[in-house]
Amino acid sequence: MTDAVTRAADLLKDHRESIDRLDAILVYTLAERFKRTQAVGRLKAEHDLPASDPNREARQIERLEWLSKEADLDPEFAKKFLTFIISEVIRHHEKLQK
Repeated sequence: MTDAVTRAADLLKDHRESIDRLDAILVYTLAERFKRTQAVGRLKAEHDLPASDPNREARQIERLEWLSKEADLDPEFAKKFLTFIISEVIRHHEKLQK
């Protein structure tokens, strides 16, 4: 291998290690988020509150779109991602109410 190829392979390895660490952070962050939302779901179920809060969900999507622009992340991707998470949270809340 040439020096340039070796250097590129080292850089690729470093990037992949960083990506692996970031993936772990994402998984643990999502796990913590779902622990919190499940606590919210139990509280809602105990007090006979609706599983969904469309006003809050809309505010959260707006907020995430703003944050994604600040972070230079595609806002449409961020919106799809949060919409998916919200739908999972609502599904969990509905299960807790049954």
